[in-house]
Amino acid sequence: MPKSKTKPDPTSAAETGAEEEVAYLAKRHRVSPAIVQEIIRRLGSSERTAVEREIRKGMMRR
Repeated sequence: MPKSKTKPDPTSAAETGAEEEVAYLAKRHRVSPAIVQEIIRRLGSSERTAVEREIRKGMMRR
């Protein structure tokens, strides 16, 4: 019987990378992943420098 190999779904790989990025930023800045996701949603961009800038702005308000 030939075994069919399926290619990995590119969207799932992208989602996994995004989740890892959120987890990394949350751990690095000591905030919850939900806060990082909210910042990404509000900015409309998951660019690391922009997200880190917003996290620092929020930290200064505390």
